[in-house]
Amino acid sequence: MKIKYFNDTDTALVEFTDNGVKETMEISENVYLDLDAAGNPVSMTIEHA
Repeated sequence: MKIKYFNDTDTALVEFTDNGVKETMEISENVYLDLDAAGNPVSMTIEHA
């Protein structure tokens, strides 16, 4: 797992795996979950972190 923070956009990216992203789901207004082809979590983006 890797966590990256982007100060210029106040965004955090939590990477769970290196798998390719097939779909992105909006969990809430500022939280997005990327899924692979099997529906497993790949990463999560948190805006206004």
